[in-house]
Amino acid sequence: MKIAIDTFACDSGKSGFGSYLFSLTESLPAGEGMEYMLFGAPLDRYTYSNEIPFKEVRCGDSMNAKRFWHNFSSRAFFKKNNVDAVLYPAAARLLPGHFPIPGAAVLHDSLSMILAKAKFAHRLTLRGFERVQKIIVPTNFIKNDLLGLGFDGKKICVVRHGIDHNVFYQRPLEDQTMVSVKPFAIKRPYIIYPSSVTGEGKKHIELIRAFEIFKKRTGAPHRLVFAGSEGAWAEQVHKAAFDSSFASDIFLTGFFPREGFSLLCSGADACVFPSVQEGVGMPIVEAMASGVPVAAANAGALPEISAGKAVLFDSDNLEEMADAIETVATNDKARKKMIVEGLAWSKKFNWKDTAQKTVKILQELV
Repeated sequence: MKIAIDTFACDSGKSGFGSYLFSLTESLPAGEGMEYMLFGAPLDRYTYSNEIPFKEVRCGDSMNAKRFWHNFSSRAFFKKNNVDAVLYPAAARLLPGHFPIPGAAVLHDSLSMILAKAKFAHRLTLRGFERVQKIIVPTNFIKNDLLGLGFDGKKICVVRHGIDHNVFYQRPLEDQTMVSVKPFAIKRPYIIYPSSVTGEGKKHIELIRAFEIFKKRTGAPHRLVFAGSEGAWAEQVHKAAFDSSFASDIFLTGFFPREGFSLLCSGADACVFPSVQEGVGMPIVEAMASGVPVAAANAGALPEISAGKAVLFDSDNLEEMADAIETVATNDKARKKMIVEGLAWSKKFNWKDTAQKTVKILQELV
């Protein structure tokens, strides 16, 4: 059996989609009669696993050109390469409207939130999800959203994302005063929010306000570090940080290279994750695996993915968020308990299981 994996729309590894694909391809199970193939833009040839053959597709750089290829040229491509099943890891961005080759679409977020943007491209995406043979989702939150939209539960498979425990683990820090991760040197102690600065629902500005309350209330020396790529919402967040009375304690790194992010995470005293639009929220599990206590929004998939191992708060209630920050950053008794429980919970997430379950779903399609 030959499985083809689509690398289009995964941002060449520089996003959550890309990180998912990178980790999945590193953990694909070997087996007699099993073959894998990656296909996508020439730029992706050296982005993911060097052990898996890569087939270049030259169809143009625009999203419309990629959609055209997926809908009108992919069938001949799959036939030529003897493909039996196809995995679409960034299905919310790019998914055909018909499937002559059995396919499974990975959906990393609430489809309702995606469709609410009401763009024509998203209507095409809805048609793809309606017609694809299987939909793989990482949380019951996303599954329930699909059920609410009228999808057949038999085509929805819940497969948790994994984390790389060779990368995210509790480690002793050589320097207790500073974390040096090129090109940054960040003074400790600090609180980290590892998320892209891409929209109002990420609640970066609310976190800045709650951080101010926390600082005024406690006089704690902590800094606030935003670690994530910047999008359309970045200008507003930068302005809020600049205007803050604690501007000197707020730091935005922009996109952080994968190889250094785990060290940055493990150096934090706490992780605070106020986003209300998460279909998964894996950074909080990565923080737990790093021995970092977590506070998170009581919204989206975060209560499910944290499983009672994090302090939950209302992201629109700044005092409540400030209380949560104080607990995870300064309450030693609570911190010790959360670290132990978080480490144990994070061990339930691994890429080997994720890859095996994903491949099994594709095998059952053929």
